[in-house]
Amino acid sequence: MRYRKEDGNGDYVFGHQLADFYQDVPEAVAQAVKTRLGLFTGEWYLDTTDGTPWRTEVLGKYTKETYDAIIKDRILGTPGVQEIVSYSSSFDGDSRVLNVSATITTVYGPAPIATTL
Repeated sequence: MRYRKEDGNGDYVFGHQLADFYQDVPEAVAQAVKTRLGLFTGEWYLDTTDGTPWRTEVLGKYTKETYDAIIKDRILGTPGVQEIVSYSSSFDGDSRVLNVSATITTVYGPAPIATTL
């Protein structure tokens, strides 16, 4: 698996040729998971059925019981992910931020995931 790296601001890295990519390492799969979680359903014009259902099933009141299952399913559906070893999420209602942390087993080894959505 080859996946383009992101910088600290979440922008794709360019200008360093092959050094701009993860190649067959756990970080490539972790980056793919973060990208898939950040994609809203209907956002990608080539496949409007793909994406995380943020607007319809995750965001809103009383969704804690359902959104963890949706996020876990999205992680497990990422190519290269074999299993979720650990998972936690926390929502801060004041700042409206959802923090997701997980450790996954990939086809290349274990990888941590920490993302703010």
